Amino acid sequence: MIAIIDYDAGNIKSVEKALQSLGQEVVVTRDHDVLLNADKVILPGVGAFGDAMERLNEYGLTDTIKKIVNKNTPFLGICLGLQLLFESSEEAPGVKGLSVLPGKIVRFPSDIGLKIPQIGWNELKQPNKGRLFKGIDDGEFVYFVHSYYLIADDLKDVVATTEYGVTVHASVERGNVFACQFHPEKSSDVGLKILKNFIDLEV
Repeated sequence: MIAIIDYDAGNIKSVEKALQSLGQEVVVTRDHDVLLNADKVILPGVGAFGDAMERLNEYGLTDTIKKIVNKNTPFLGICLGLQLLFESSEEAPGVKGLSVLPGKIVRFPSDIGLKIPQIGWNELKQPNKGRLFKGIDDGEFVYFVHSYYLIADDLKDVVATTEYGVTVHASVERGNVFACQFHPEKSSDVGLKILKNFIDLEV
């Protein structure tokens, strides 16, 4: 069973539907025990970093997420869910992220000559071959919607990048923790393949 963390963020339903289309039993919950006993856990979301951390703290999910990660359960962050896994975001100065992985979230520079937020399909490069990208070629396109992007502290964690005026760390993996800035659930066959790779993981 795959558990999706319910913290009143947007985009949870589309992730649920994508997983169900792959034949998975899915539960959307903020119940501590259900989350801790799930086979795999996903933290999706769109919205603001500060508001999201406030809700995670309010619902007691911050400690639950850290316990899930520490017990080696495969864990996937999507879009805002990726950003929350890191230490801080320029979107919410002074608000501490989950700090599961080292790095920071920064805003796209205003002088890159491109529209912000980045909305649409963009090409992935794979500097380190990740388990989420098994069977996926370099140069595939996935769907992004974001105004802030990750700068990971450890480049060994970065398994996919994209270019949008700057180099965006688009996907990271470390141990049982996986995250994508893009939306696999909205990225056609490539995205479903990424989700299937997560489903099939054995950590």
